Amino acid sequence: MTTGRGRGGESRPVPDDAGRRRGAGRLRRLGWGALALFLAAFAIFESVKYGLPTTVAMLLFFALIDLARLAGVRPPGVLHQALHRVWIPLVVVVAYSFGPIVWPPLFTAGLGWLTRIAVERAFGRGMPLTDGS
Repeated sequence: MTTGRGRGGESRPVPDDAGRRRGAGRLRRLGWGALALFLAAFAIFESVKYGLPTTVAMLLFFALIDLARLAGVRPPGVLHQALHRVWIPLVVVVAYSFGPIVWPPLFTAGLGWLTRIAVERAFGRGMPLTDGS
């Protein structure tokens, strides 16, 4: 916060650029958190509905980032970047929804992966922002 002068000459706090970015960052993380809760509930619903194979697929893809890290995938590699991109599991979920493939574990795998990405971004981890933070 910086200090500015009001009409009467009094000193008043004025939010600086960093304060606005922090506020926008909190709002963005809150949005990711809400999305993570929705996706987790949807993935659990689908898992209960379709049984063990969908549950295994969802949990496996939820842990995909950790499994890749155990296999030696480290930032800033291409595979690490791909695992943290939202559009890849989103394409899987949307293509499954509108495509001819009927295999529920594929859908719940995409939901699990999206949930993991949303959880990481809600907690401030995952892909860095464009300003390097």
